[in-house]
Amino acid sequence: MVKIAVMGFGIVGSGVVEVIRKNSESISRKAGKKIDVKYILDIRDFPDSPEKHLLTKNVEDILNDDEVSIVVEVMGGIEPAYTYTKRALLSGKHVVTSNKELVATHGAELLHIAKEKNINYLFEASVGGGIPIIRPLNQCLAANQISEIVGILNGTTNYILTQMIKEGRSFEDALQDAQEKGYAERNPAADVEGHDACRKIAILSSLTFGYHVDSTRIYTEGITKISIEDVEYAEQMGSVIKLLAVSKKIGEKIFARVSPVIIPKTHPLAGVEDVFNGILVKGDAIGDVMFYGRGAGKLPTASAVVADIIDIVKNIDRNNRFIWSKSTNDILIDIGETTSSYFVRVKTDDKPAVINTVSKAFGNCNFISIDNPKTQDEVAFVTPERKEKELQAALNNINNVPFVNAVCSVIRVEKE
Repeated sequence: MVKIAVMGFGIVGSGVVEVIRKNSESISRKAGKKIDVKYILDIRDFPDSPEKHLLTKNVEDILNDDEVSIVVEVMGGIEPAYTYTKRALLSGKHVVTSNKELVATHGAELLHIAKEKNINYLFEASVGGGIPIIRPLNQCLAANQISEIVGILNGTTNYILTQMIKEGRSFEDALQDAQEKGYAERNPAADVEGHDACRKIAILSSLTFGYHVDSTRIYTEGITKISIEDVEYAEQMGSVIKLLAVSKKIGEKIFARVSPVIIPKTHPLAGVEDVFNGILVKGDAIGDVMFYGRGAGKLPTASAVVADIIDIVKNIDRNNRFIWSKSTNDILIDIGETTSSYFVRVKTDDKPAVINTVSKAFGNCNFISIDNPKTQDEVAFVTPERKEKELQAALNNINNVPFVNAVCSVIRVEKE
């Protein structure tokens, strides 16, 4: 029998215990041993919980108990999760987590400790929730050189954008609907401003390319500025707007970005809707591979956590060799040095003058119009592909022209 402790009895933690109880027989059969929950750590009281006899508020009960060989950290945030995780690993206990913020920030250090101790630090649930992605990258796709990962990694923002596209709702109305349905937090900043997706692509980048990618240095832009008019323009282009997390290996460096992108409806990720996530991986041998499913939620995330527990029990005496290093060089490519195409909306009282100015500044642009009274004073266009620093310089010049009232939208465009 393998004894485990669960740190955090919130949505994911309670889901982990539920899955272990519900599927005990099949889990034991797959793991080769029975898995038993000995402790649940939480500062709150749960007097009505059937698991109340397992609750403790003292982490020392877990860290000092030699019977506990696996710790499940589902507390979230950096502290005290980092301190507890590090102490657990240093004491020789395997750790499983769904904590994307912790893995993105301290993953390199914690993986190094696990390797030194010949134990495991696993985090399948930290990126795709219930979607398996980390294990496939390290096992099924191990023969490939991965060149690019593109994903819809946040279910909240994907639901909001889907409501805007399908139902014609404003961002504010779609966000309120997501909150009422429990898809968005009361404070949705981490989701709608792109930080959640940023941490996830940082983990995938680090794991895939072997070097720690600092999530705080990844260019990150959320969906708070996306309007229903932007959605209508995208529809006119035969496209949709998605919040995409992108990571590419370019030479010896890595490019990573999170931002809204207008993608054609033929793109593999265009049909990923509502709270679903999708991750597209490009390998040199296999080509494009797509992973799709619910990226969050109590039981989908718990499923991924329990799968990691089973994996550890089956390999209890050896390290799985997941690791990435801290690079001594600056491996991230500056956003200004990458190439993009922009969709731009300009408010003006003199359309011909703006069209002339835009053509001089950007070259051969594709001008677009929609049948909406709110856009009658606009010039909208898609630029040719240029380095982002060149596009930004041209936009700054246009914004300073007297007959331009405002540049009201700038969204990247993926043409394939």
